[in-house]
Amino acid sequence: MTSLIKISLLLFLTMSAMPHSFGQHLAPLAMDFIESLDPELKKQACFPFDHTERFNWHFVPRERKGPTFHDFNAQQKAAALALMRASLGKAGIARAEAIFELENVLREVENRPPDDSYRDPLNYHFSIFGLPDKSGEWGWRLEGHHLSLNFSSSKGTLTSATPSFMGANPGIVLSGPQMDLQVLAEETNLGFDLLASLSESQKQMAKFSDEAPLDIITSNDRSAQVLDPKGLSYRSMNSEQQSLLKKLVHVYLSRNTAEYQKKLLDRIMQAGWDSFSFAWAGSEINQVGEPHYYRLQGADLLIEYDNVQNNANHVHTVIRDLQADFGGDLLQSHYQQDHMSQGFSE
Repeated sequence: MTSLIKISLLLFLTMSAMPHSFGQHLAPLAMDFIESLDPELKKQACFPFDHTERFNWHFVPRERKGPTFHDFNAQQKAAALALMRASLGKAGIARAEAIFELENVLREVENRPPDDSYRDPLNYHFSIFGLPDKSGEWGWRLEGHHLSLNFSSSKGTLTSATPSFMGANPGIVLSGPQMDLQVLAEETNLGFDLLASLSESQKQMAKFSDEAPLDIITSNDRSAQVLDPKGLSYRSMNSEQQSLLKKLVHVYLSRNTAEYQKKLLDRIMQAGWDSFSFAWAGSEINQVGEPHYYRLQGADLLIEYDNVQNNANHVHTVIRDLQADFGGDLLQSHYQQDHMSQGFSE
């Protein structure tokens, strides 16, 4: 068991007993993380809130800013993981930690050496934007291969948890000790369940292409927009199909804290489930080797799922908030305030 997983398990046992609202109170945990760092790591981790780096997000292996688990001692790892865990719901925590561990699976699949740095469960970067407190605007990001979690906070309230990307390669582990592990199984299987429930005429409305796009269409765009065609509308579904769509949306929302889920569900209730639609492209067969894609749109939320690469055994998923990615208008609000320099250098 790696030291990272040992620390994570300890945190799970201690933090699971805390009030669930704990997930909204991130500023003290972010400050604990910052204060645990030595000056050099602090310089690497901290950026002004309005720094362009905040929007420099991606989900592929590449050079990134911000220190990683490799740079941390045990105390710093614990502080970093505590911040991550408080920012996510149980489903999000489980998926994020499983995505870390899939890097070890990829090392074996690709016959890389044990110390390979390209596929590395410790190569995930932590960045803080602004000064974490309960009076102003700040944010933080955790990012590495197949994981990009972006959070924005204002006046002690989590205002945004998007863009939020989670991926899995392999989508299903086909051999070795982790054989049959499927990190994003619910996202895959419920998507196919909803598709299979449709009549032929409904499928004609939902399915916009026989070929799945090579990746999520919004990629790492700074701003996401509604995608066309929208597909089959919620109001064109029967009650069973509507229940499946709601269940699928809930799977994605469950990655967040209970409080943030409620915020998004309140918005959905205000806009109405009738605002949602379901679109599909690619194969209708749920197995490796059958490329497929779907998206859900409604209440200014956009969810994309794509499984095309590596013989359709490589899943990408993203949640975008058309109102509040990166905190929405927080940056404008930040500029309008009379605030003092936070002492973080570019």
